[in-house]
Amino acid sequence: MATSVFLLLTVAVCLFILSAHAFDETGQSKRRPGDPQQCRIERLSASRPSRRIQSEGGVTELWDENEAQFQCAGVAAMKNTIQPYSLSLPNFSPSPRLVYIQRGRGLLGISYPGCQESYHSGGRQPKGTKGEEQQQTGQSLQDQHQKVHRIVQGQIVALPAGVAHWCYNDGNEDLVAVSVTDVNNAANQLDQRPRSFYLAGGKSKESGTEEFNAENIIRAFDANLFANALGVSVETARKMQKQDERGFIVKAKQEEMRMIRPGEEEEYEERYPGKRDNGLEEAYCNMKINQNIDNPREADVYSRQAGRINSVNMHKLPILSYLEMSAEKGYLYGNALYVPHWSMNAHSIVYVTRGGGRVQVVGSNGNTVLDEEVKEGQIVVVPQYYAAMTKALETGFEWISFKTSALPMKSPLVGARSALKGMPIQVLTNSYQISNRQAQDVKFNRERHSYLVPGTSKSTS
Repeated sequence: MATSVFLLLTVAVCLFILSAHAFDETGQSKRRPGDPQQCRIERLSASRPSRRIQSEGGVTELWDENEAQFQCAGVAAMKNTIQPYSLSLPNFSPSPRLVYIQRGRGLLGISYPGCQESYHSGGRQPKGTKGEEQQQTGQSLQDQHQKVHRIVQGQIVALPAGVAHWCYNDGNEDLVAVSVTDVNNAANQLDQRPRSFYLAGGKSKESGTEEFNAENIIRAFDANLFANALGVSVETARKMQKQDERGFIVKAKQEEMRMIRPGEEEEYEERYPGKRDNGLEEAYCNMKINQNIDNPREADVYSRQAGRINSVNMHKLPILSYLEMSAEKGYLYGNALYVPHWSMNAHSIVYVTRGGGRVQVVGSNGNTVLDEEVKEGQIVVVPQYYAAMTKALETGFEWISFKTSALPMKSPLVGARSALKGMPIQVLTNSYQISNRQAQDVKFNRERHSYLVPGTSKSTS
């Protein structure tokens, strides 16, 4: 009984802390303000990863977090490629992270503090996996763990700050995941330098790892104290702490990676006997962390001639209210336009997943801070309130945009429910010194379109 009460209190405290990070006393989103000078951007540019870190089982690519656009948004970008039957080792970050699965499928585990290990692995336990106490008594203990999530191409995955997680590629192709970490989030009380705390592994011999701000933290503990804490032999503790040059993505033994896979017939969930679920544990321990953002049937904006836009915010994926992040996936057909618009409460970190397009961004001083073709594999940051417009190349343009708000709001300049559409004609005629007929064209010519406009070979004269 005392243990159950303690676990309940732990879960309640975790929920309280998450909520406190996300909102202030007025209910508004709370973010630690960065240096306002960091957003005095005179020029933006699309960028590619500046560092490549090779591990035994995959590659980690990092964008330069010191670029002005990333400093302005207070974020860091990363791309992980996990080879088949390879494991991205357990780690946690002091900042929340939003991940887009660009290709492949895999398994993701998250260990929430205060939550019981109420899932049992399917199949028989591999040889040599009994605990030391069970080996001494001759008893066998089936493995128990927290929920394992299936992740697939096209999903957005939310990773809360400070929570240990791991990822295993059980497919036959590379698992490619692009992520943005919000280092300026209120959950992070350290500096804005991106960092990861690993619970296993080590830096590989390959070049570039010395620039990766990550290390196996358990190696620094005294072996005897660490062994005592785990209740294992000093030999076992030292094996866990040994120098590991495989990197942070390692090859795994396929036959040993038998674990529960949610939603698949050969696996099941088994609760502790007599245990009753409570609302707090259901809300926190079994919180949904992933959502498909590629489904055409769930498009928020759709144009048969121009393309579509899908979004995932806190209403579709409630955990995002704690992360204070969200995402938008867009598809533009050849030569189609994403009309001028600005974000009212978020920075946008745009990663091109396919094709390319001409992107223009205009700042508050009236200068064009970006006017270039952005292509697959590049990232560009559009700061809050900066107006942006995109025209797809003939091959089309697809992107994923990470937002620094759980419920982002944007304002289009033209089209249905836009800034210009909402103004009286007399305001337009006097503002632009144009005729009533021209003002009517400005106001109504795109009234059947929302954000997306079909492509044309040239503008109307």
